[in-house]
Amino acid sequence: MANSFNKRELEKKKEQKRKEKQQRKEERKTTGSKSFDNMIAYVDENGVISSTPPDPARKQKVEMENIQVSTPKKEDVEDPILKGRVEHFNQDKGYGFIKNLSSIDKYFFHISNAPANILEGNMVTFELERGEKGMNAVKIEITK
Repeated sequence: MANSFNKRELEKKKEQKRKEKQQRKEERKTTGSKSFDNMIAYVDENGVISSTPPDPARKQKVEMENIQVSTPKKEDVEDPILKGRVEHFNQDKGYGFIKNLSSIDKYFFHISNAPANILEGNMVTFELERGEKGMNAVKIEITK
Protein backbone atom coordinates (compact mmCIF):
# COMPACT_ATOMS: atom_id res chain seq x y z
CA MET A 1 0.00 0.00 0.00
CA ALA A 2 1.45 3.31 -1.01
CA ASN A 3 1.84 6.14 1.46
CA SER A 4 0.36 9.43 0.48
CA PHE A 5 2.38 12.62 0.49
CA ASN A 6 0.65 13.81 3.68
CA LYS A 7 1.48 10.59 5.54
CA ARG A 8 5.15 10.80 4.53
CA GLU A 9 5.33 14.39 5.76
CA LEU A 10 3.78 13.44 9.13
CA GLU A 11 6.25 10.56 9.50
CA LYS A 12 9.18 12.91 8.74
CA LYS A 13 7.97 15.36 11.40
CA LYS A 14 7.63 12.60 14.00
CA GLU A 15 11.12 11.31 13.21
CA GLN A 16 12.52 14.85 13.46
CA LYS A 17 10.89 15.32 16.88
CA ARG A 18 12.33 12.00 18.09
CA LYS A 19 15.82 13.05 16.97
CA GLU A 20 15.50 16.46 18.70
CA LYS A 21 14.33 14.82 21.90
CA GLN A 22 17.23 12.35 21.83
CA GLN A 23 19.66 15.21 21.18
CA ARG A 24 18.34 17.19 24.20
CA LYS A 25 18.66 14.06 26.34
CA GLU A 26 22.30 13.62 25.30
CA GLU A 27 23.04 17.28 26.04
CA ARG A 28 21.62 16.94 29.57
CA LYS A 29 23.81 13.88 30.17
CA THR A 30 26.98 15.61 29.03
CA THR A 31 26.44 18.90 30.89
CA GLY A 32 25.25 17.18 34.08
CA SER A 33 22.23 18.07 36.10
CA LYS A 34 21.99 20.79 38.71
CA SER A 35 22.82 19.80 42.24
CA PHE A 36 20.11 19.74 44.89
CA ASP A 37 21.76 22.65 46.72
CA ASN A 38 21.34 24.88 43.67
CA MET A 39 17.62 24.13 43.54
CA ILE A 40 16.78 25.07 47.17
CA ALA A 41 15.00 28.37 47.80
CA TYR A 42 14.50 30.07 51.16
CA VAL A 43 11.78 32.41 52.39
CA ASP A 44 12.77 35.28 54.69
CA GLU A 45 10.68 36.90 57.46
CA ASN A 46 8.98 39.18 54.92
CA GLY A 47 7.95 36.32 52.63
CA VAL A 48 10.55 37.11 49.96
CA ILE A 49 12.14 34.11 48.21
CA SER A 50 15.95 34.15 48.18
CA SER A 51 18.84 31.78 47.52
CA THR A 52 20.50 32.37 50.91
CA PRO A 53 19.26 30.81 54.15
CA PRO A 54 17.70 33.16 56.72
CA ASP A 55 19.87 34.55 59.53
CA PRO A 56 19.08 32.66 62.78
CA ALA A 57 19.96 35.77 64.84
CA ARG A 58 16.98 37.65 63.32
CA LYS A 59 14.52 34.90 64.23
CA GLN A 60 11.73 36.11 66.52
CA LYS A 61 10.75 34.06 69.56
CA VAL A 62 7.01 33.36 69.79
CA GLU A 63 5.53 32.31 73.11
CA MET A 64 3.08 29.41 72.94
CA GLU A 65 0.62 31.22 75.25
CA ASN A 66 0.32 34.17 72.84
CA ILE A 67 -0.99 32.06 69.94
CA GLN A 68 -4.78 32.14 69.64
CA VAL A 69 -6.38 29.55 67.39
CA SER A 70 -10.07 30.29 67.84
CA THR A 71 -12.76 32.82 67.16
CA PRO A 72 -14.20 34.94 69.93
CA LYS A 73 -17.46 33.81 71.47
CA LYS A 74 -20.57 35.62 70.31
CA GLU A 75 -21.06 37.10 73.79
CA ASP A 76 -17.62 38.75 73.56
CA VAL A 77 -18.38 40.49 70.27
CA GLU A 78 -20.71 43.47 70.45
CA ASP A 79 -23.25 43.88 67.69
CA PRO A 80 -22.75 47.41 66.42
CA ILE A 81 -25.83 49.54 65.98
CA LEU A 82 -25.85 50.71 62.38
CA LYS A 83 -27.42 53.84 60.93
CA GLY A 84 -29.27 53.91 57.67
CA ARG A 85 -32.12 55.26 55.58
CA VAL A 86 -35.22 53.41 54.40
CA GLU A 87 -34.58 53.14 50.67
CA HIS A 88 -37.75 51.28 49.71
CA PHE A 89 -40.82 50.18 51.65
CA ASN A 90 -43.88 48.32 50.35
CA GLN A 91 -46.71 48.90 52.85
CA ASP A 92 -49.02 46.31 51.21
CA LYS A 93 -46.51 43.44 51.31
CA GLY A 94 -44.80 44.48 54.54
CA TYR A 95 -41.14 44.53 53.52
CA GLY A 96 -38.48 47.03 52.55
CA PHE A 97 -34.79 47.80 52.20
CA ILE A 98 -32.51 49.92 54.35
CA LYS A 99 -29.35 51.49 52.89
CA ASN A 100 -26.45 51.57 55.34
CA LEU A 101 -25.06 55.13 55.66
CA SER A 102 -21.48 53.99 56.28
CA SER A 103 -21.32 51.76 53.19
CA ILE A 104 -23.15 51.01 49.95
CA ASP A 105 -24.87 47.90 51.34
CA LYS A 106 -28.65 47.51 51.41
CA TYR A 107 -30.40 45.18 53.84
CA PHE A 108 -33.83 43.57 53.64
CA PHE A 109 -36.26 44.05 56.52
CA HIS A 110 -39.73 42.77 57.35
CA ILE A 111 -42.41 44.90 58.99
CA SER A 112 -42.37 42.56 62.01
CA ASN A 113 -38.85 43.85 62.84
CA ALA A 114 -39.75 47.55 62.37
CA PRO A 115 -42.11 50.08 63.95
CA ALA A 116 -45.57 50.28 62.43
CA ASN A 117 -45.17 53.92 61.38
CA ILE A 118 -42.02 53.42 59.26
CA LEU A 119 -41.95 55.19 55.86
CA GLU A 120 -39.60 55.57 52.91
CA GLY A 121 -36.90 58.12 53.61
CA ASN A 122 -36.92 57.62 57.43
CA MET A 123 -33.54 57.65 59.13
CA VAL A 124 -33.21 54.52 61.28
CA THR A 125 -30.85 52.59 63.52
CA PHE A 126 -30.74 48.82 63.15
CA GLU A 127 -28.82 45.64 63.84
CA LEU A 128 -28.00 42.81 61.46
CA GLU A 129 -29.01 39.17 61.63
CA ARG A 130 -28.25 36.34 59.20
CA GLY A 131 -31.33 35.25 57.28
CA GLU A 132 -31.96 32.55 54.68
CA LYS A 133 -30.82 34.73 51.77
CA GLY A 134 -28.28 36.99 53.47
CA MET A 135 -28.12 39.63 56.15
CA ASN A 136 -31.41 41.15 57.36
CA ALA A 137 -32.03 44.33 59.34
CA VAL A 138 -33.66 43.71 62.74
CA LYS A 139 -34.44 45.79 65.86
CA ILE A 140 -35.18 48.80 63.68
CA GLU A 141 -35.86 52.12 65.40
CA ILE A 142 -36.71 55.43 63.76
CA THR A 143 -34.31 58.32 64.56
CA LYS A 144 -34.78 62.02 64.03
